[in-house]
Amino acid sequence: MANTSQRFLKKIREAKEKQLKRLDLSNDLRTNDKEKLTDIPTEVFELEWLEVLNLSHNQLTTLPETITRLSQLTSLNLSHNQLTTLPETITRLQQLTSLDLSYNRLRTLPKAISRLQQLTSLNLSGNQLRTMPEAITRLQKLTSLNLTGNELTSIPEQITHLKILTKLDFGFNKLTIIPECLIQLKNLKSLSITGYELTTLPEWIIGIKGLISLDLSGNKLSYLTEAFAQLQKLKFLDLSNNNFDEIPNSIFKLKFLKELRLENYASYYIRERKYIEYSSHNKIQEISSKILQLKSLKKLILFKNNIENLPPEIIRSEPFGSVDVEQLKNYFRQLAEAGEDYLYEVKLLIVGEGGAGKTTLAKKIEDQNYQLQEEDSTEGIEVIQWGLPMENGREFRVNIWDFGGQEIYHATHQFFLTKRSLYVLVADTRKEDTDFYYWLNVVELLSDNSPLLIIKNEKQNRHREINELQLRGQFTNLKETLSTNLATNRGLEQVLKQIKHHVKNLPHIGSPLPKTWVKVREALESDTRSYIGLDEYLNICQQNGFTQRNDKLQLSGYLHDLGVCLHFQEDSLLNKTVILKPKWGTDAVYKVLDNETVISNLGKFTKSDLAIIWYEDEYATMQDELLRLMINFKLCYEIPRSKGTYIAPQLLTENQPPYNWDETDNLILRYTYEFMPKGIITQFIVVIHELINEQKCVWKSGVVLSKDQTKAEVIEYYGKREIKIRVSGCHKRDLMTIVTHELDKIHDSYNKRLKYNKLIPCNCFTCKDSQEPHFYKLENLKNRLVRQKYDVECDISFFKANVLSLIDDVIDRSKERLFLEQLGIEANPHQSPQIPSNIYINLNQVQEQQNKISQKENNPMSTVNQYGSGDNVAGDKVMRDKIGTQINNSQNLAQAAKDIKQLLDQLSQEYSSTAMVGVKAVEEIEQKPKLKARIVNALKEAGSEALEKAVDHPAVSIVIAATKGFIDG
Repeated sequence: MANTSQRFLKKIREAKEKQLKRLDLSNDLRTNDKEKLTDIPTEVFELEWLEVLNLSHNQLTTLPETITRLSQLTSLNLSHNQLTTLPETITRLQQLTSLDLSYNRLRTLPKAISRLQQLTSLNLSGNQLRTMPEAITRLQKLTSLNLTGNELTSIPEQITHLKILTKLDFGFNKLTIIPECLIQLKNLKSLSITGYELTTLPEWIIGIKGLISLDLSGNKLSYLTEAFAQLQKLKFLDLSNNNFDEIPNSIFKLKFLKELRLENYASYYIRERKYIEYSSHNKIQEISSKILQLKSLKKLILFKNNIENLPPEIIRSEPFGSVDVEQLKNYFRQLAEAGEDYLYEVKLLIVGEGGAGKTTLAKKIEDQNYQLQEEDSTEGIEVIQWGLPMENGREFRVNIWDFGGQEIYHATHQFFLTKRSLYVLVADTRKEDTDFYYWLNVVELLSDNSPLLIIKNEKQNRHREINELQLRGQFTNLKETLSTNLATNRGLEQVLKQIKHHVKNLPHIGSPLPKTWVKVREALESDTRSYIGLDEYLNICQQNGFTQRNDKLQLSGYLHDLGVCLHFQEDSLLNKTVILKPKWGTDAVYKVLDNETVISNLGKFTKSDLAIIWYEDEYATMQDELLRLMINFKLCYEIPRSKGTYIAPQLLTENQPPYNWDETDNLILRYTYEFMPKGIITQFIVVIHELINEQKCVWKSGVVLSKDQTKAEVIEYYGKREIKIRVSGCHKRDLMTIVTHELDKIHDSYNKRLKYNKLIPCNCFTCKDSQEPHFYKLENLKNRLVRQKYDVECDISFFKANVLSLIDDVIDRSKERLFLEQLGIEANPHQSPQIPSNIYINLNQVQEQQNKISQKENNPMSTVNQYGSGDNVAGDKVMRDKIGTQINNSQNLAQAAKDIKQLLDQLSQEYSSTAMVGVKAVEEIEQKPKLKARIVNALKEAGSEALEKAVDHPAVSIVIAATKGFIDG
């Protein structure tokens, strides 16, 4: 045991002293290769009572014959090692029910493996098998077999001898023919035939009537026959990365279908740095109302398809790229009940620098004969309605939004620059002060690439050349560059012609809507009031044909997303009001931001100040709601312990206040941006304001936070397009996680289009205490891990640093979010490691944990790929929190473990992906309050390590990580 790491030695000694039946000597990606086992310690073979042994993620090249001394083993995990052969003596382990040999270098198996007659689960994925050993076909109790990612050229007909096989995965091999004999496996519930570039579905598959889960991803299917509908028990169907341009009609007849996947990904990880690039991609453009026939459907995933027949607000995606199926069904149901109508309405948004002529253009659009006059710069936003007659006699309504150009208004643009809009950038050629790069980036970022026209207002006929070819190369949404002189109307006719053309040809214009929606929209449009109460809105809906409250709220959400009305349904105060005229709200906001008293007080104001600012009758009774609106827009916050006093951070002083900072052992992180919109740091100040150090260390471009004897300095350097964070104190990583989590949420709010790099500092000996360490891009570190490059060289010291330790030094992944989501590098959802059918609950170990305070050591656990396998960082197992609490209630732990076991066992029969089993389990737990409470209580009382050890299943870490989120939330 001289070369065995201390953490393994301790585990072996503990197992020996306590006669434990389970021993985990596995690693994960953060483990240095030098700490991994190259041989199994001889002392392990003295533990002859062991039932479960996990040796995954080591560097074992051989398996010694002494393994046979562990005759009581029921589960043996040897995945992610370097085994090239398997000794015949392994067959003496006659009690084995689960054997995981995935991701080794096996080319063959001993014929004697057929002696393992108790084996129910065998995982051989990610090896180099060229033929399937016939000996496997004599394992009469086998229920789960995974052969994915080998080099098989054929599957022997004898596989049909596996009469009780329920799960079979054999994707990404070298088969030229999918064997028809598989139809004889009448007990199959889950079948994965991925990566064979099939253009037609083998007819025999239809004969396996008991299929619950079918994975056909990575092929070249473009249609499914009507016979496919005979698979009536199907609940889960994966057609990702095929060639479908519509959802096949036969699918709509699968009445028990719960999940349908048609998304597209870039590549698939096979083994040891081997990837397969997908050559097929679905191109779904329409979703049919037949979706209503799928009564059981809960999840529809269309990631990277372009749906054109529905309003984008209806098909907005949820996490993991899933469409909101209930909202989609409600939309189609209302179309069917109320009939179709059309709403021809768009926003035309005019942006640019102050004084460029935006207001003049808006009024010229409304009335070509408008006479130019000296006007004050627009304060906030002006809205003008412009009606265009259509050939069908209907009016095309254009809402012209004229934005104030002053910088104070730039920070609020993100709340009003919407999709489904045409943008016009007005440039004053005389001043030559228009930053085209800034405005084009703002529109591209905030509007989801809506079309844009550049209008050069050539005052005094002064021309200005711009590099239109270069701009078009960078901004694909730039449609036209037009010149005019708004004083003389030269060129105005062509400008108006192009505006009319582009507004009428915006995507989704004229999409069918339920007639009831159009009626309510018209009723609200004709209402002269600025806002109405929720009850009155609901009554208007009732009068226009609505019967269900949820339908009424769906419409208000749709109008909110469209920018027509404002209804903040999630806010306990604002949800009681529907703002019919958004300009009413924006005017009120800008009255505060433009107020001289507030400006002179560096953004500080009180409720008394607001009573003076909002003195008009239209605001007098709505001051609380308007204040909440400002808070929701992240424009101000209430100073803690100073009730009724608020700060608008965009009006703070430019000067950084003096403060002391300990530069010893700082944790440093940087964000750099390709384009940096204005307002990121001020939004951050609002959301994080409760942690501001003494409520004094804050200025317009930065803030110092304080929490649990730890400080964080966050400063925006707008000229460098950078935010720099440094943290000092006792709990640096915890505070850094809070800071990055909030910043990432702000980044995501920009339609997830904001391009930035998160830079991780080097932790080598030279860089560790430096204020100027070498930095690595987080995305590059992720990509290295995906490709099994575990070290990276520092450009300062030239020493090697461990990649995962770099990430873990800065970000506590289990607290930030499920690492499944956080490391989303075109993650592959189709990897399918074997899932043991027996999930072991060690209740003896629960008793042994009593009266013990177990401080978690550096104990790498088995990694779980996001969608099932190990070495892919996109599925790196969620790291556990340290255990520092006493385990004091074994009954709660035992019951919770039993509940989790039953749930995961059930889901494992339906899903071939470990991560999907975990995600589905979390969804089930959220829907069952009592079960959720039991698991939460067990986690609080026993800790995550004890709960994880009590449930021997790779998906349990996902359940635990999510449960921690329930507690934190």
